[in-house]
Amino acid sequence: MQTVKMVISGAVNSGKTEFIRTISEIEVVSTERRATDDTRMVKKETTVAMDFGRISIGKDLVLHLFGTPGQKRFDFMWEILSEGMLGLIILVDSTRPETFRETNRIVDFFTSYRDTPYVIAANKQDRPNAWSPDELRLALRQKPDVKVIPCVATDRETVKNVLLELLYIILERSSEG
Repeated sequence: MQTVKMVISGAVNSGKTEFIRTISEIEVVSTERRATDDTRMVKKETTVAMDFGRISIGKDLVLHLFGTPGQKRFDFMWEILSEGMLGLIILVDSTRPETFRETNRIVDFFTSYRDTPYVIAANKQDRPNAWSPDELRLALRQKPDVKVIPCVATDRETVKNVLLELLYIILERSSEG
């Protein structure tokens, strides 16, 4: 059986924990704690170390999903969690343009020292004020070959679609090299 480590990152309240909870076949290991800084204006609890979930794809493949904290003060966990990752999902809250700069910082961090395949998951696409994936591509300055995929972190089908798109990219790259 092959195990693939995927990291899910993004700004505070982008939907990382919910994304993992929606798809995981095990109870998610979560380090949610009461928010004590400016984050409490957006949400009551926040991830302080990581989230961990798991999903089997067929009989031969297991995905380990590691969610990073979104707050800058916990960004030291990003490097720890990214060790050995084969793919990266960057979640962006499509309704909060004020988080796009932080999202760019996160993308830059993960792509600056690793050539890891990644996709952008445009979360909260079910809301009327959500930016479209094409608008997000422009706002986040992403190249045309980076997939920006519509997503609703509470909807299993869209979460599955994001994971499969990334998995296809990983498999394509591994067959090339």
